[in-house]
Amino acid sequence: MMGTVMGRKAKELSPLEVGRLKTPGMHFVGGVAGLALQVSPSGARSWILRAMVGTKRRDIGLGGFPDVTLAGAKDKARAARDQIINGIDPVAERQANRSALIAAEGTTVTFEKAADLFIKAKASEWSNVKHAAQWRATVDTYAYPVIGKMLVRDIATSHILEILEPIWTTKTETASRLRGRLENILDWAKGRDYRTGDNPAMWRGHLEHQLAKPSKIAEVEHHLALHYIELGDFMTKLRKQEGIGAKALEFTILTATRSGESRGAQWPEFDLDAAIWTIPKERMKTKKEHRVPLSSTAIALLKELPKTDSVYLFSGSKAGSIISDMTMSAVLKRMKVEAVPHGFRSTFRDWASECTNYPREVAEMALAHAIGDKVEAAYRRGDLFEKRRRMMADWAKFCGMAYASADVVPINARA
Repeated sequence: MMGTVMGRKAKELSPLEVGRLKTPGMHFVGGVAGLALQVSPSGARSWILRAMVGTKRRDIGLGGFPDVTLAGAKDKARAARDQIINGIDPVAERQANRSALIAAEGTTVTFEKAADLFIKAKASEWSNVKHAAQWRATVDTYAYPVIGKMLVRDIATSHILEILEPIWTTKTETASRLRGRLENILDWAKGRDYRTGDNPAMWRGHLEHQLAKPSKIAEVEHHLALHYIELGDFMTKLRKQEGIGAKALEFTILTATRSGESRGAQWPEFDLDAAIWTIPKERMKTKKEHRVPLSSTAIALLKELPKTDSVYLFSGSKAGSIISDMTMSAVLKRMKVEAVPHGFRSTFRDWASECTNYPREVAEMALAHAIGDKVEAAYRRGDLFEKRRRMMADWAKFCGMAYASADVVPINARA
């Protein structure tokens, strides 16, 4: 036993008499030993049980009056006395319960909140703002309606399947990317102690037994691209278009770069005398610095760009901004051309394969695709760069040619 109940014997008061107690001080009300109504100088009234717990006298709060009635206070006082008789400190237990509640609140996070925290934590290492926006869009569209308000600790395989199964065969690429994003968010949540156990969105050894392999059911999605035979005529028409979007699109085509790389191009990245554009690794999808040899046509385009105070070649309407991805797409739409900016990389690749003798790895490096270590070593010696310089010069020349038929003259002599 932790201690004995101690209290003052007092006349048992009625509810009406208790309600009349207004004088500041401790008023014992009888009925349960040590039960008193404490009136503060401000007039606030609360219930107190005065008892011995172990060797110490404790004033144990039982709630405010009149929210807690006389009958309710007596019930609480008897329960507290029973705890003391059984060796339990009511105050210590209450503090422990409060601490446990606070700790539980610290690990209580909904999936929606976890996704937001994860995206904010990782956004700085992603190559562009668009990538973070894609993350938010997919989880918002497909995951939030099912698990957005759920605590991450309660998310199970059945919930993940409820999200993925409706789109697994109809939007396989989107569903596959979404699954990976769900897995990453839930892994992050586990690392923060918001959940325990296996990840219900894990593919290997888990969902691979529940869903068909994406490679077996997904149709390959190609970017709309212009055939290289049509390129010369297209470039002639493009150069007649007004606006910075048309210039940015032409530059993107001439350099065979991704639209994000060209839209974010900054003047300090260029050495016009050496005809080299060096894209820093932070702006590359491969996270490796990429040197782009500039053809004389590309150099001429850069020198014709309007002079502004912006560091960007293709600045947006707002100070310090770049043009949006839709700016170049709008040019194509205005020209009524069924293609997308990224599709011209496919046009370049087809041209290199079918109209030149340049080795495959040279074209792949021009596109900044990952290639073998031996080629990387050769690149560092500079020989592939010079081959790419000749290739880009031939590409620029080809972009200026218009064909009346499908009889394309291969550019093989110098390759």
